[in-house]
Amino acid sequence: MNYFQKSDLFLIGAAFISFVLSVSLWFYGYKDEGLFVGLWVPSILSFGCYFKMMLKR
Repeated sequence: MNYFQKSDLFLIGAAFISFVLSVSLWFYGYKDEGLFVGLWVPSILSFGCYFKMMLKR
């Protein structure tokens, strides 16, 4: 059973990398940059859901 397509794995991977980068920036003292990069995570996932819904039409 294959639950995820390659595009789903790419989007989840991009969101995870963004999350890790955000946390690492935060703990290295770049708090503003960490917050900015942290905002990418929901944006990436939202765009992924939007495009997936558009393809199902």
